[in-house]
Amino acid sequence: MRSRTTRILTVTAALVAAAAVGAGGGAATFAALGSEAGSTTTVRETAAETAQPVASTSESLTVSEVYEQASKSVVEITTTIGQSSPMGEGQARGQGSGFVYDADGHIVTNQHVVDGAQSVSVRFWDGSTYDATVVGSDPSTDLAVVKVDAPADLIVPLLLGDSTQLSVGESVVALGSPFGLEGTLTSGVVSALNREMTSPNGFTISNSIQTDAAINHGNSGGPLLNSAAEVVGVNTQIKSESGGSDGIGFAVPASTVASIVPQIIASGSVEHAYLGVGVASLPEPVAAELGVPAGAMVTEVRQGTPAAETGLRAATGSATVDGQSYPTGGDVITAVDGTAISDGADLQAAIDAKRPGDTVSIIYTRDGASTTIQVSLGTRPS
Repeated sequence: MRSRTTRILTVTAALVAAAAVGAGGGAATFAALGSEAGSTTTVRETAAETAQPVASTSESLTVSEVYEQASKSVVEITTTIGQSSPMGEGQARGQGSGFVYDADGHIVTNQHVVDGAQSVSVRFWDGSTYDATVVGSDPSTDLAVVKVDAPADLIVPLLLGDSTQLSVGESVVALGSPFGLEGTLTSGVVSALNREMTSPNGFTISNSIQTDAAINHGNSGGPLLNSAAEVVGVNTQIKSESGGSDGIGFAVPASTVASIVPQIIASGSVEHAYLGVGVASLPEPVAAELGVPAGAMVTEVRQGTPAAETGLRAATGSATVDGQSYPTGGDVITAVDGTAISDGADLQAAIDAKRPGDTVSIIYTRDGASTTIQVSLGTRPS
């Protein structure tokens, strides 16, 4: 779905052959109902069914104490990636970070850290290195899990905190291996909440955490910790004109980790429900000016999708309201399964709460008339 957002230059925080891997943000948003290169997607994750391990504690630690408690759980991840060149086939070396998730040796990192890896190794705080296998990944949320067989005294899981309880201004700490400098700590605050990142496959990771704690290449996959040494996010991207840290970093929220990681461990992949439309959010003042109800106006219907099969109609024109351009002539989705839809994020949340194959009731308005349709959701393309 499409909604309005500000264009930013983002780079993933992984280090591959000493070069940054780029990921562009778009001027429009295209929801997990569909994907598009160069755009972001509005996605709202649901709560985990098996969110473990999770801790709830109000204990406040100093930055040094957070480091002392968490540093032995953070690892450096090194990968080898096949590479073609005019000189022939070769290998590139990739590097990122991760953290121990459970006592079985599962380690959480970013999908873009291990994407295409031919081999993966994990380096612990004491310098010991062990081969790891990729359990699975989810490019839609840029999360992955690798597994290592290492001595029990090295397998020290971190606990997940409740990222939904974060506040702007709250102290946070980033741990990882920027530029291969393992065990590096940077500290800062939560600069903003409910930001959006573009995932490796073009969807949006919503509810992302913005922080001014310095995040650089190689920090990807490392934990963002609160003052109780709980993981509240997975460091993933930075906004930068230069490619270096400008104090604007982004992390996948722990709520998403709690929902996605157990699914990766269980099956190696994650399936997301899919409608197949792009939409633009129409707030009430704008909708009133355009003479339509507030909601999510359809701007694109992808061929061969559930939305196309139901005959949903995309916008055919545009109009300017308060200096901003908005689409016109498309169906405006106003409810899903009895829940009111006031914008694109609401629609995404409603779809994301479902599973592929579920049937949902969608109410939309076209030419002033309200219509209810039943839609069987598909599976989001990878």
